[in-house]
Amino acid sequence: MNEIFNENNIMMNVSLKDKADAIQHAGLVLFEQGYVEKDYICCMHQREEVISTYVGNNVGIPHGIDGSEQYIKKSGISLLQVPEGVMYGDEPAYIIMGIAGKDGTHLDILMQLAEIICEEENIEKMRSAKTKQEILDVIGDLEV
Repeated sequence: MNEIFNENNIMMNVSLKDKADAIQHAGLVLFEQGYVEKDYICCMHQREEVISTYVGNNVGIPHGIDGSEQYIKKSGISLLQVPEGVMYGDEPAYIIMGIAGKDGTHLDILMQLAEIICEEENIEKMRSAKTKQEILDVIGDLEV
């Protein structure tokens, strides 16, 4: 099983109130799966206050601010499938991917994800997926 991203890190058919709710849920998955300490979730909210983590193509990628590395136990990714979307600023997000990068792996993870999420077809596959395996098939194996 992939250490960074596996089926336990995916929440399907999530309904969210707003961007803050999306960030909270993405952070809770990272916390519950043992990637981060609970304080990391506050850092994810703080990052959003500094600059939006909406990356286009209906995807939000919340992550911590500089200095939040102290709360990361190991690198990991959470994914929320939000078929109805949640407003992430002015745009709806259908996929929310929380990221925790240990020991400077944050950018490596983002670069690997960028290749996947730049294809609108991949976002639509994940948005309409009926199983976690379908999402795993789109993401593939991530390494740090």
